Amino acid sequence: MSFVNRRTSLACVLALALPLAAMAQKKYDTGASDKEIVIGSFVPYSGPASAYGTTGKAAAAVFEKVNAEGGINGRKIRFISLDDGYNPAKSVEVTRKLVEEDEVLLLMGTLGTAQNTAIHKYVNQKKIPHLFLNSGANKWGDPKNYPWTMGFIPSYATEGKAFAKHILATKPAAKIGILYQNDDFGKDYLKGVLEGLGDKAKAMIVSQLSYEVTDPTIDSQLVTLKGAGADTFVNITTPKFAAQAIKKAAETGWKPAHYLVSVSTSVTSVLKPAGFENGQGIISSMYLRDPSDPSQHATKEYQDYAAVMKKYYPAGDVADSLNANGYVIAMTTVEVLKRAGDNLTRDNLMKIAANLDLAVPMLAAGIKVKTTPADFHAVGQLQLTKFAGSRFEPFGGVIDGN
Repeated sequence: MSFVNRRTSLACVLALALPLAAMAQKKYDTGASDKEIVIGSFVPYSGPASAYGTTGKAAAAVFEKVNAEGGINGRKIRFISLDDGYNPAKSVEVTRKLVEEDEVLLLMGTLGTAQNTAIHKYVNQKKIPHLFLNSGANKWGDPKNYPWTMGFIPSYATEGKAFAKHILATKPAAKIGILYQNDDFGKDYLKGVLEGLGDKAKAMIVSQLSYEVTDPTIDSQLVTLKGAGADTFVNITTPKFAAQAIKKAAETGWKPAHYLVSVSTSVTSVLKPAGFENGQGIISSMYLRDPSDPSQHATKEYQDYAAVMKKYYPAGDVADSLNANGYVIAMTTVEVLKRAGDNLTRDNLMKIAANLDLAVPMLAAGIKVKTTPADFHAVGQLQLTKFAGSRFEPFGGVIDGN
């Protein structure tokens, strides 16, 4: 064989070997392939917490944009977001469908504390990445016992403690009335408030009431809290009941210092229905840029978010912070998948998710997604806010819950 022929033969062998090597480098688990990545989620598109359904639609808009631009590393996202009606039993049903029938690679943005609690053990037994839960329960930051589950929004306990500390600093003789949802969500927030008040809790709390998510109203609880002489109201409710509470307090002439949990500060779903005039002075917290704040509208972060909403979810309200929430969670998921490259195994996704330091667009200034193998609370910071006019205005410094 001549030198030329030997060189030609070698070139042919190398040409054949290169595609094989490239193929060998690709690693897939169920739900991933050369062409697509299958992502599952559930949110309440119906039921007593249906206001939260818009978070799923905003996330879908992000994935549509990504697909229109060619996907992630050449792969299109197939996003399957199901309705669980905010019912834990239904959450289990739809999760089993997503995992066993739809064969998703991962779950992301699943909403609700009791709802995620219902599937917590199942997804960890199945070793399905259960990423960026739309719930702030402390239990989502337990990588030792639940290495496949990672929370996203700031801890409810952190916010509850921040409220308590603000009350102690500004109104040390406060008579506190608390209303909380009688489930894991409400009890987690309540625990944070009680821990923040410490040994003063017993003397300061004059009434502590709960409600069921299936209750039609919380009117009687508001009347009782007012009657107990509370001059400070800690409102631990989901959007439907938060709007009712703000409105009922105004109707009865009760004007306490009002602390409202951040998961119910949507201008669209809570403050508008309750009446802006009735919400003035309400204190809450934020970890997102407020899309209803005109001072944000010139920023690139807001303009990119607004463009996605306008093109891919035109029926959604750009000013609704719940849409910003869904957008941020989806953007974080996209970044994890980008970093995974051609190694789309569930183990690799969790390794990447556990080592993040991201300035995600539409997170508030100074707040980042930060995780470590020992810390699965993706967003550990927040800032107190006060409702003024038609929006919440931040005050004080960033509070680090970690």
